[in-house]
Amino acid sequence: MSLTSSKMLPLGSDAPDFKLMDTRTGHLLDLKNIKGEKGTLIMFLSNHCPFVKHVNGEIVRLANEYRQLGFGFAGISSNDPESYPEDHPDLMTEVASKNQYSFPYLFDGTQQIARKYQAACTPDFFLFDAELKLIYRGQLDDSRPNNGLHSNGRDIREAMDAVLNNRKVNKDQKPSIGCNIKWKT
Repeated sequence: MSLTSSKMLPLGSDAPDFKLMDTRTGHLLDLKNIKGEKGTLIMFLSNHCPFVKHVNGEIVRLANEYRQLGFGFAGISSNDPESYPEDHPDLMTEVASKNQYSFPYLFDGTQQIARKYQAACTPDFFLFDAELKLIYRGQLDDSRPNNGLHSNGRDIREAMDAVLNNRKVNKDQKPSIGCNIKWKT
């Protein structure tokens, strides 16, 4: 595992579109299928990364709470399953079921979508407003495996709450830290 930080795509960037397979259902989904009325959270995840495993419960709570308030959610795995078999799409289906993901868990087999989002690590989070303009990117919260902090989603919750309350999202944002995306050679 190589500890990696978010690249911090510029705020105001347009959400890159995609058409990827949802490993939960086998259906192809694009950004308009995911888009929420209030905003959309795109999460780059991994089956095997301890940083993702540490926050899986909070990601599920966040999606279950904020989907009802008008936000769309999607998880994307862009890791190379040939070099990292635990990230194979068949195992993504198992991980989504085990963790009770209520959102699509999409497979980016070409890794083009991760490159378009400038995703660097797992987990890596990108929150877009109703017009699909980037308003938040970075960490879920300050918790990390073995740092003793419980995952509460504070940073992303504050951004989503700002949207719901018609306030500006704080531009002082911390990069996410996690496992590097496993790029194909």
